[in-house]
Amino acid sequence: MIFSCGKFQLDLSRPRVMGIVNVTPDSFSDGGHFASTELAIAHGQLLVEQGAVILDIGGESTRPGAVPVSLEEELRRVIPVIEGLAARVNVPLSIDSYKPEVMRAAIAAGVAIVNDVFALQQPGALEVVAASDAGVCLMHAQGTPQTMQIDPQYGDVVLDVADFLRARLAALDAYGIARDRILLDPGFGFGKSRAHNLALLRTLPSLCALGQPLLVGLSRKSVLGQVVGGDVSERLHASIAAAVIAAMKGARILRVHDVKATVDALNIVTAVENS
Repeated sequence: MIFSCGKFQLDLSRPRVMGIVNVTPDSFSDGGHFASTELAIAHGQLLVEQGAVILDIGGESTRPGAVPVSLEEELRRVIPVIEGLAARVNVPLSIDSYKPEVMRAAIAAGVAIVNDVFALQQPGALEVVAASDAGVCLMHAQGTPQTMQIDPQYGDVVLDVADFLRARLAALDAYGIARDRILLDPGFGFGKSRAHNLALLRTLPSLCALGQPLLVGLSRKSVLGQVVGGDVSERLHASIAAAVIAAMKGARILRVHDVKATVDALNIVTAVENS
């Protein structure tokens, strides 16, 4: 299973780790820790040393209740970090953004993957990706960051998410975006209750049946806190458990904050699967 993104061909025959580089003051887990360009670049380099094979760079928090930032501010935050990391690491860089203008500028600065929580539904987003050789991650979300956790409802969350992702795949097909450039993300925590998130994790193989590699982001999320208690700083063990379950159920990329611990855990998954 090869994922094509820019100049990179990423082997997803075993689960891989995407490290998170939040260049934001208000992300739910590490907001403000790496908000300066220099700190963000150094953090990204460390994550690669720890085993991340993708770095996901974001300049606008999409946590529940997050306040949107302007296009200019998002560009000011992310472009210097992208340029700095592109010159220092040899892994695909990903831009975590739903704005077509940010996608375009990020690709020009060295990004190889567009990670869009709204699955290229914003006007112009499909055209930006289609005009590039970048890979893309299509995520399911219900509502917006401001509304998504206000009593989310589904007929059947697994079927509804699968139908949405299937429809977005068809939209990308119409724009000539090759399937080997596409990842799918169920969107854990984006308009889902505890029961919805657990149902999606339990039935992850049904989403693998869509035929595209799955990216899963459960690291430090509130659903884990709802199960084990404690605040966001106390969710390492739960995050590792969730990553291992997701990988054993078919996820190929795990988007995480704690790279070294997750890489070690996934090496055990790979050893078991190949034994």
